[in-house]
Amino acid sequence: MPAIQAQAATINVPGIGDFDVPVPQEFQAQAQDLTNQLSQALAATPAIPPSSLGTLPAPSTGFGNFFDNPSSPADIALDAAKTKVGAAYSWGASGPYNFDCSGLVQWAYKQAGIELPRTSFEQSHVGAPVAFQNLQPGDIVITNGGGHVGIYAGDGKLLNAVQSGTPVSYTPLRPDQVVTARRVV
Repeated sequence: MPAIQAQAATINVPGIGDFDVPVPQEFQAQAQDLTNQLSQALAATPAIPPSSLGTLPAPSTGFGNFFDNPSSPADIALDAAKTKVGAAYSWGASGPYNFDCSGLVQWAYKQAGIELPRTSFEQSHVGAPVAFQNLQPGDIVITNGGGHVGIYAGDGKLLNAVQSGTPVSYTPLRPDQVVTARRVV
């Protein structure tokens, strides 16, 4: 099979440079027309002086004080757990698609770089104890006589994997349900 004759057309991409692009002979005229049109369009486009672009806001005001107050591991864990709302409950599962209660808590904190033990009983001994009235989002809350654990989501709600047939969800939390609450520090 004979080779197709081609010549190179030089294409200029502003800010990047010139490129030689092989163009078969039957498309030479079209390629030249397109190159001319592109050049004319770019020439007609007014340049924007960098000084008119302004400046980025200071990090402490433009990014919600992220640099002044970075997310804590508890915030990161809670945010990770929120992404699993609706995931299926499966006894003994620790993610990333199915969870039991302690598996969800362990997986969420692992996303924050913190290794927690596997069971709700073991998790009831991590960190520092927290009174119900002092709960903060991201705190670990042990309920059901010590057999269940979830992550406090704020506003009196627990984010947890409850039981078979119920996906990961938010449930109301009352003081009389809490066996212990722990803050991972």
